[in-house]
Amino acid sequence: MTILVTGANGQLGNEMRIISKASSDKYIFTDVNQVEGLETTYLDITDIEAIRKIVAEYDVDAIVNCAAWTNVDGAEDPEKYALVEKLNATAPENLAKAMTEVDGWLVQISTDYVFGKEPYNTPCKEDQQGTPTGVYGATKLLGEQKIIATGCKYMILRTAWLYSEFGKNFVKTMLNLTSTKSQLKVVFDQTGTPTYAWDLATAIVAALRNPVEGVYHYSNEGVCSWYDFTKMIAEYAGNKGCDIQPCHSDEFPSPVKRPAYSVLDKTKVKETFGIDVPYWTDSLKKCINNLSKK
Repeated sequence: MTILVTGANGQLGNEMRIISKASSDKYIFTDVNQVEGLETTYLDITDIEAIRKIVAEYDVDAIVNCAAWTNVDGAEDPEKYALVEKLNATAPENLAKAMTEVDGWLVQISTDYVFGKEPYNTPCKEDQQGTPTGVYGATKLLGEQKIIATGCKYMILRTAWLYSEFGKNFVKTMLNLTSTKSQLKVVFDQTGTPTYAWDLATAIVAALRNPVEGVYHYSNEGVCSWYDFTKMIAEYAGNKGCDIQPCHSDEFPSPVKRPAYSVLDKTKVKETFGIDVPYWTDSLKKCINNLSKK
């Protein structure tokens, strides 16, 4: 199988690069950003003709779309809305159209932010109605709908709280803050589950071995708040000098209301693909150990 990965220089794309080294499949890694030392083919996924060209050139069987606008607060800027929709909705539709034309698969990475407006306290299932609270979530949900409307063979994987050894993410930020600050306030009234990008990449590869069309949820197992997450980051890193205190979300004003509860139910992905999902603290420990070796 020939698999094309978009957004290959981001967190998930970099994990896909590592996994690909042990795979018998052929991988093509694409991005609009070039990073020194990483072999990357330039591809603008807002350009459908460019997609068609590369799909034909490499005889692509599947696309894993890791590219997106992910700046949640920045998406609320009215001047950015058209670009956000183009990246999160139109571009996935372009990829879906291109794969429809060659009878290939599209794996779209989506988000827990498609939920959030309605109050609930049980894990979100795939068929639960999307109720996004901001532009980011709304455009990601629109992207899902546009993909499905093309009639292409698709697997949509919604994930949450992604972190890794690569790029900017919550774990790396908190490792820095808990090692340099004497006190830190972190919100405790937003609940979800962290996702180690390596684990998500492993799940994607497993799903592509025996693809089954549908929408799936994938995060690590367990439940925590951002406060709990931070406490474990500091503990595993040995950062004992920072007094970490819980606080309410309204102490950190934001242009968008984030989901108060966005735990994802993973029953479907586990049963369909036979995937074992690691507990969030076990994966966090692995990531921090890897970062300590860098």
